[in-house]
Amino acid sequence: MDPISQGTLGGALAQTIANRNNFAKITLIGCLAGMAPDLDVLIQSNEDPILFLEFHRQFTHSLIFIPIGALIVASALFLFFKKTLAFNVVYLAALLGYATHALLDACTSYGTLLLWPFSDVRIAWNNVSVVDPLFTVPALILVICAISLKKRLYTALALTWCFLYLMLGVIQHERTYRAALEIANERQHSPQRLTLKPSFGNLILWKAVYEHEGRYHVDAIRTLRTTTWCSGESIEVFDYDKHLPTLDKNSQQGIDIERFRWFSQDYLGYDYQSQLVADIRYSMIPSQIRPMWGLRINPAKNQREHAVWIASRNLDDEQLSLFKDMLTGEHCR
Repeated sequence: MDPISQGTLGGALAQTIANRNNFAKITLIGCLAGMAPDLDVLIQSNEDPILFLEFHRQFTHSLIFIPIGALIVASALFLFFKKTLAFNVVYLAALLGYATHALLDACTSYGTLLLWPFSDVRIAWNNVSVVDPLFTVPALILVICAISLKKRLYTALALTWCFLYLMLGVIQHERTYRAALEIANERQHSPQRLTLKPSFGNLILWKAVYEHEGRYHVDAIRTLRTTTWCSGESIEVFDYDKHLPTLDKNSQQGIDIERFRWFSQDYLGYDYQSQLVADIRYSMIPSQIRPMWGLRINPAKNQREHAVWIASRNLDDEQLSLFKDMLTGEHCR
């Protein structure tokens, strides 16, 4: 999730070991440790534009790395707190903060390598958006109240709120999943696989993607007291022979596509409009295909040249209006 959410939850869990004399310091340590795993975004390469996809949410987010990551954070922060806090206290606060990060990330749809190095499966529970103010803001307010009043009651309320909100996401996911199966059945489709993700900043409007006979079908599903849906678009499943018949699969671009396939959990489509091998899990509007990122391939390139990484997160006024209408239940049945 976003750094504020990560820092808030990390700080909240660290507060459980704080006393009245060190509340703010312990919270700060937990907050910084809760954000620390995302320093892996610094692993990038100008020559290899998708290297960051392989290392973001990789070893720094692994469960086995938690005590090591916490030790690194604690060692760095102890230099600032050694006059007032013992190292074991700094380490425990860092451990609690660091431990929250990967588990919270796994609740999103991006995918997290919790079991690295034993498995390269990207675990994604899809029960919260990567940014959700309704999750973050109440928890942040309660954490600040705990610091100001030096009372762990507010810490307990913050952690309870986070837990209940994530559980609500699980319930919403299950309700939406049943609706997505009904939509496919209405079309007389038999989904080979189906995935759901909450749209930006909420647990009400979801994007459903399923595969049927060589195409991905995308729909927006609104789940509140009742469930409504906006029929969306479809796109062909990416196929080398059909979409890039002249590309050498053993070339660097072919290798990049396979690396991208792993990252996207094999949800690759070919978008003719943008000429991208696209990750169709992500779009700004949940009923649309228009990809947020993908690879642009040029078969005429040198065998050793990388594919071009294209990312676009623009949301124009028309799309924003459409998103609001879907969120409020307009134009959906």
